[in-house]
Amino acid sequence: MNVLRINGERLWASLMELAKIGATLKGGVKRLALTDLDRQGRDLVVGWGRAAGLAITIDQIGNVFMRREGSNAALAPIVTGSHIDTQPTGGKFDGNYGVLAGLEVVRILNEYNISTEAPIEVAFWTNEEGSRFVPVMMGSGVFCGAFSIESAYAAKDIEGKSVRDELARIGYLGEQVPGQHPIGAYFEAHIEQGPVLEDADKVIGVVPAVMGLSWYDCVVSGMEAHAGPTPMALRKDALQVATCIMQEVVRIANRYPPYGRGTVGMVQVFPNSRNVIPGEVSFSIDLRNVSDALLNTMHEEMLAFIEQTRASSGLGIRIERVSYYPPCPFHPECVDAVRAATEKLGYSSMNVVSGAGHDAIYAARLAPAGMIFVPCKDGISHNEIEDARLEHLEAGCNVLLHAMLERAKVVAG
Repeated sequence: MNVLRINGERLWASLMELAKIGATLKGGVKRLALTDLDRQGRDLVVGWGRAAGLAITIDQIGNVFMRREGSNAALAPIVTGSHIDTQPTGGKFDGNYGVLAGLEVVRILNEYNISTEAPIEVAFWTNEEGSRFVPVMMGSGVFCGAFSIESAYAAKDIEGKSVRDELARIGYLGEQVPGQHPIGAYFEAHIEQGPVLEDADKVIGVVPAVMGLSWYDCVVSGMEAHAGPTPMALRKDALQVATCIMQEVVRIANRYPPYGRGTVGMVQVFPNSRNVIPGEVSFSIDLRNVSDALLNTMHEEMLAFIEQTRASSGLGIRIERVSYYPPCPFHPECVDAVRAATEKLGYSSMNVVSGAGHDAIYAARLAPAGMIFVPCKDGISHNEIEDARLEHLEAGCNVLLHAMLERAKVVAG
């Protein structure tokens, strides 16, 4: 068992075949959730699953589970997976790698006629990206009870088409109640979507946790005035006050390394005219860190700074928290299984806390869970030029194989 390895060339070929569905001119993939292209992608992956002897179950939110039986049917399955929907300008590997790595694990077990005590399943979750329908990670979120299936069904795209209607239209409105599908443990292999592994020249990222995040909408209200006649000391410049807050967001993040993150990614200036002092500025704030305590400290420091700025500037400042996802520590046994497999296989590795959300976050609410990261070129993801090396994808899949076998237990003989 220690020398068992997956077929990297076959894994790569499967990724490239799936990438043809929704392929873009720049080499990426546009396969939005519950579109005709998503149906084609689902059909291809389900067909591969059936060819590998897997039993297919689809739940009411369109999550797909592909099952390889174990010797003990009473045991909950060891599950791996991710998603196959993409961003509008997505790449070949985000999500897709996790699903097809799981399929490759099954294929290699079949080739070597290896039986496991617990069943093994490959899952792909509906609308992870949230590009067409909100919220993100919809399928896994409904599965774990983070939000109701009724609210997910009612979500509509920009054309007014609902999730429920589109699930039915593409033939993936299943019967199983989400959450009634047991999971014994969950592993997700994924490209890192950041530059840390590549920068450190490491092959495997052992993921102990996913950062929590707080999202805010902030509005600074001043007074529009002519840029020429109005002296600097008499201005109520909303943009200048807003930029002070924006800079503090960055300073707060830098005070809490190595996982502190602070981002202002969206700014709207009114009236947005060259010779008018801005009267109102609306902007987003994104704070992240690896623990509730650190994230709450960052939150309190930001609110305190805004209160000071409101008092010193005399301008109106409104701040509202619009989203909060708590940090997600993964189960020590799953993290240890990934680390042990990495060491056994001789790959270089390091801990990498994920700054992005994944379906594993919601799976972790129901079962022990862990993640495996591999490098992506220049740390670029959610982009058509997203790229990864075959040998890194192969290494991550080998780690997945051995971590899953450690949990599922190989049947002797």
